Amino acid sequence: MKRRIAIVALCLALCLPTGCGQKSEGVELTVFAAASLTETLTQLGEAYTAAHPQVRIIFNFDSSGTLKRQIEEGAQCDIFISAGQKQMDELEGVVPDSRFDILENKVALAVPEGNPAGIRSYDDLAAALRRGELLLAIGNADVPVGQYTQKILTYYGLQEAELASSVTYGSNVKEVTTQVSEGMVDCGIIYQTDAFSAHLTVVDTASAEMCGQVIYPAAILERCEVRAEAQAFLQYLTGEAGDKVFAAVGFTPIA
Repeated sequence: MKRRIAIVALCLALCLPTGCGQKSEGVELTVFAAASLTETLTQLGEAYTAAHPQVRIIFNFDSSGTLKRQIEEGAQCDIFISAGQKQMDELEGVVPDSRFDILENKVALAVPEGNPAGIRSYDDLAAALRRGELLLAIGNADVPVGQYTQKILTYYGLQEAELASSVTYGSNVKEVTTQVSEGMVDCGIIYQTDAFSAHLTVVDTASAEMCGQVIYPAAILERCEVRAEAQAFLQYLTGEAGDKVFAAVGFTPIA
């Protein structure tokens, strides 16, 4: 219900001369989205443009921190979908009343094929890290998945600085996922949706007590000159078609 109310507010906020009165012929819509949305948004974007051929959607997928920095440096962006609230909170130039929470994800402990290290849970991971017996892949500290990981380590009383010989890093969740998929590490902390897309085994997911909820906010930027089209695409993502695609890979659409 909250999301539906937010969409109504979004419609009212965006019915401005720069948006709703603008023709939609040959429109380009640039969407900056967290790397963990690559597969789902690509699929939904293709379906949307098939039904709306006058709209060309340009996606830029990367870590939310990197995308935020690119926007701040002047990159053209109409819609921003972050994997963390922090990056959206810090971003200036968001259209008033356009922001809403679109999805929830889970932080998963994934293992390569065969699970050679025999890790079965976050408890197992913490114990093995204390013994220095495995290699763990995690996200950098400036990306949401890395920030959630830091909270998990803190929950177990582990200090990242003391785990240097047991940890490798990725600049976004896809890089961490690749390290696990290729067997370069014993396990990795990624999103459950990325594990699904990469056909990896998830042995555990973190509770809200361990790292908080993993909420994805979406918003339209003030620099957007095609606000009606941006609004329409967000409505599509929060509709039945979007919910079906997101849920199929492990996201929870927020009602």
